[in-house]
Amino acid sequence: MTNVLLKLLGWVVRLGLLLAGAVFFVSLLAAGLLVLAVWLLRALWAKLTGQPVSPWTFQMKRQAAWQRFYPHGPAQPGNATPGKVVDAEVTDITDVEPKRIERFDR
Repeated sequence: MTNVLLKLLGWVVRLGLLLAGAVFFVSLLAAGLLVLAVWLLRALWAKLTGQPVSPWTFQMKRQAAWQRFYPHGPAQPGNATPGKVVDAEVTDITDVEPKRIERFDR
C-alpha cells in the first residue's frame, strides 16, 4: 500500500512541477508578446505620423561608473592629498624572522 502511495505522490509532484514550469513559460511568452505588441504599435504610430522609428536602446554611461570608484581621477604618485601622508622613520624591526626560500625545480 505504501509503495502505491509513494508512486502516486511522485506522479503528483511531477505533475505539479510540470504545471509550474508551463505557467512560468506561458507568463514569459505573454510578457514577450506584450512588449512586442507595444513596440509594433509604437512603430506603426511613428510611421503614420511621419516620424522616424527609433529603436529602444539601453545607454550606458561608462564615465559615471568610472567616477563612482575614482571620483578624483586615477591615483598617481604625485597626487597625494595634503594631510593624509604620515612621515615616520622605522629603524628597529624586531618581529620579523628571516625565512629561507627553497626553490623546487621540476
